[in-house]
Amino acid sequence: MQLRTVTPILRIFDETKAREFYVGFLGFQVDWEHRFEPGLPLYLQLSRGGCILHLSEHHGDCCPGAAMRIEVDDIDAYHAELRAKDYGYARPDIGDTPWGSRDMSVRDPFGNRLTFTNAIST
Repeated sequence: MQLRTVTPILRIFDETKAREFYVGFLGFQVDWEHRFEPGLPLYLQLSRGGCILHLSEHHGDCCPGAAMRIEVDDIDAYHAELRAKDYGYARPDIGDTPWGSRDMSVRDPFGNRLTFTNAIST
């Protein structure tokens, strides 16, 4: 028996803000989206490389304020990509941690914290 990948579900409250942040700023793509009928809450899957996230407007799926760590191959390149976008609501910085990683944290418009991390080579 083996455990496999984890797909976090993040709570969102505004579809336009979610798309602006996750697609426009972070560079994820929308893989699929679902509503039980027009006007009902949105549930969608986003991906970038091997990272998959689910976003949900459904109140029972999850709580706002989640935190997660996402491994990145080249955190400096991703940092430069994000800073070049001049996004008005986030200017993430990179910092070295005592446990041997370089981290870049950013909060989405709904209070969820995504920390992109890369192990420091020794």
